[in-house]
Amino acid sequence: MKKNDAVTSVFALGGLGEVGKNMYVIEYMNELVIIDAGVMFPEDELLGVDYVIQDVTYLKQNENKIKALIITHGHEDHIGGITFLLQNVKIPTIYGSKIATELIKKKLNDKNMKYENLVTFDKDTVIKYKNISVEFIPTTHSIPDSFAIVVTTPNGTIVHTGDFKFDLTPIGPMADIHKMAALGTKGVKLLLSESTNALSPGFSASEAIVDEALGDVFAKANTNRIILATFASNIYRIKHIVETCRQNNRKIITFGRSMENAKDIAIKNGLIKDTSIFIDTNAAKDLKKSEICILCTGSQGEPLAALSRIANGVHKQVQLLPDDIIVFASNPIPGNSASINRIINKLYLKGVKVYTNSFFPNIHTSGHAKAEELKWMIRLIKPEYLMPIHGEYRMLKEHQSLAISCGIPEDHTFICKNGDVVIMDNEGVHRGKRVQAGDVYVDGSRIGDIGSVVIKDRKLMSKDGVLVTIVNIDMHNHTLLIKPNITTRGFVLVNENAELIHEIEAKVAEIVNRSLNGKYNLTDLKNQIILELNVFINDKMGRRPMILPVIMEVNKAK
Repeated sequence: MKKNDAVTSVFALGGLGEVGKNMYVIEYMNELVIIDAGVMFPEDELLGVDYVIQDVTYLKQNENKIKALIITHGHEDHIGGITFLLQNVKIPTIYGSKIATELIKKKLNDKNMKYENLVTFDKDTVIKYKNISVEFIPTTHSIPDSFAIVVTTPNGTIVHTGDFKFDLTPIGPMADIHKMAALGTKGVKLLLSESTNALSPGFSASEAIVDEALGDVFAKANTNRIILATFASNIYRIKHIVETCRQNNRKIITFGRSMENAKDIAIKNGLIKDTSIFIDTNAAKDLKKSEICILCTGSQGEPLAALSRIANGVHKQVQLLPDDIIVFASNPIPGNSASINRIINKLYLKGVKVYTNSFFPNIHTSGHAKAEELKWMIRLIKPEYLMPIHGEYRMLKEHQSLAISCGIPEDHTFICKNGDVVIMDNEGVHRGKRVQAGDVYVDGSRIGDIGSVVIKDRKLMSKDGVLVTIVNIDMHNHTLLIKPNITTRGFVLVNENAELIHEIEAKVAEIVNRSLNGKYNLTDLKNQIILELNVFINDKMGRRPMILPVIMEVNKAK
């Protein structure tokens, strides 16, 4: 292909039709850059799954083209998949901002992984390859050092916003609105803009308002111990909490590994200067309740996080007191509402007060742009084409409507799924052929071997239980040695359902004897037991437990 005929391909391997798992690819001839490598936390029906990550088959097949992985910021849905990606694909260089690279180093160390080419960029960095170049625009988000990515190709300029909001009174530096406007004046072909809050009208509240709300909470709890749960990665929120505790003469005890890591990174990078405010549990014994704030993970109801263990009464160092005040300084991530409500109910049952964003509306503000801010980004960047990213379908669709209201023609907007390819050429932007994309499940240290069949089996077991039939066959005489043994878990209590168990034993014996009288085949016999028992038990009880036949073949000579 001649260079003049070459096209730029843009597509997502994660982040479209979902909140999380972000990974975007920009490819021109033999140069390919990846933007972000996040994870998505599983919903309740994905039993036993720890994370959902991207299918990176396309990257593996085009490994020789990969130039770099570029990280917009340090949240889990943007960096959480890096260690998994590196196990499957060779990445020459990873570029991240200062805070992001610190968090990535922690992840690599935790996994005992060595990676030499982790490079820190800043607002002035320019990465140049033969055909494409990459620049960075500072943005405002709930974590420091967040950036939009500008990729210049022979077919035009692409802007990836990363996660952003427009905050005129931020805790950290302002977004570089002037650089955005200058880029828009120069000309942008395609804008990839996040859509998480597209359905929320207006502007997001400033982080400065959270300061006031936190102050109100601490004032109301001037005689109580405060337990505050928030995202560990929300380093600006942690900075808020530290300042509020300092003003209210409280010391902070942190719980949760990720919270400890975030605190250490904030201190290392000068975001938190007064380290004396942090104490351990032993030092807290000498303080009044009104002088203590416990800062912990678990704001999303994660079962193993510190707050969940506190609510369940199994935390080794923290026991709830009747007058404790629990503060959720966060909003539910889509899909987490049920687990959060379970924790809140458990806390109420313990008799403590619980403050959420619905009780104190400004105790949390989103780090994601709402509708008017998304319009503002479109007006600043002035793209010819828009591809909404990072959001469920309804969010992407609403973002498209916002773009149309800002003057972008509908046929210049692209609602895509993971794997859909958008082609940029010298004529414009249009759809191309799909690439392979999908979900890969991580269960412990196992990646990708937990498929839909396994998940279906787990759901079946969780709903109707397991029934194991143990059959001993005398292969010499082709007879049952003893009656079948039935064991169940999660199906029925054997002692209280003796009659049913005897009927199942008799049914299994009937199936086995019938098989032994004919042409005996071990696999066929197992399948026949499963088939007939399923019908038999469903007719009896209206349930379908997972049936596991175990057949012991014994050569018992005369």
